Amino acid sequence: MSQSDHHRYPYSPIIDRPVYDWPGGRRLAIYFGINYEVFDFDGGLGAELAPSQTQPDVMNYAWRDYGNRVGAWRLFDLFDRLELKTTALLNAEVLDRCPGLAEACRDRGDEIAAHGRSNAKAQGELSVDDERAMIDDVTTRLSALGVRPSGWLGPWISKSKATPDLLKAAGYRYVMDWAHDDQPTRLTTQAGDLLSVPYSQEINDIPAIVQRRQEATGFATMIRDAVTQLLSEADRRPLVLGIALHPYIMGQAHRVPPLARALEELRQAADPRIWWTTAGQIADHVEANDLAV
Repeated sequence: MSQSDHHRYPYSPIIDRPVYDWPGGRRLAIYFGINYEVFDFDGGLGAELAPSQTQPDVMNYAWRDYGNRVGAWRLFDLFDRLELKTTALLNAEVLDRCPGLAEACRDRGDEIAAHGRSNAKAQGELSVDDERAMIDDVTTRLSALGVRPSGWLGPWISKSKATPDLLKAAGYRYVMDWAHDDQPTRLTTQAGDLLSVPYSQEINDIPAIVQRRQEATGFATMIRDAVTQLLSEADRRPLVLGIALHPYIMGQAHRVPPLARALEELRQAADPRIWWTTAGQIADHVEANDLAV
């Protein structure tokens, strides 16, 4: 094995794996990963609506902050109407800087998953000791909501070479950073296997809308087409579609209607092959039945 290999999972073509069902004989698990994020006012990382000219970058900071103040609540309304629970991917600093937001996720029954401390800094830049301390701090702070998080998504999907080992040692059961498969797989760590639950970097509003300059109608079409294709394969294998949303992007007023129409169509079709679920429930089912390759 070359030194450039990650040594976390072996190659496994999806056509050569054991076949199994999701609960109730369903074949396509769909979940929503909603990213609740905070950023630094005077610097740090952050998506840009347009290039910044000076610091502090009021335009882009305020655009991102809109998601926590307005967009998140608009998405809550949508998912309440659709009767869907989501996986709430929470920066721990949301608890301090957006009082009531994380609690609202908990109170509506969303799964609480960890998303680092904030999205102003990449996790992979930390030393091993600092990363371990950050993971412990995030876990402690989010556990104050009443449920210890068991899933992790790194800010900016940033990882050090030690991250899977540190997360497993800290008691995490699954991660969502590795977009290498349409099924849950196992990552090797120093403390045992860590489950990887698929989280799409394609059906994800940041790459689609911020990077590729699409709009919500195009993104909604991507969701429809992805579900159509995955259902066409579902008789041969169980699959997962994780749909990644950010309230400051998809929570904008003009983007909610196209998203709502696509999701309402899928919900009204009531396809019995679809399991509307959370990342944690997927992990629970896979672990309980020892299904991951």
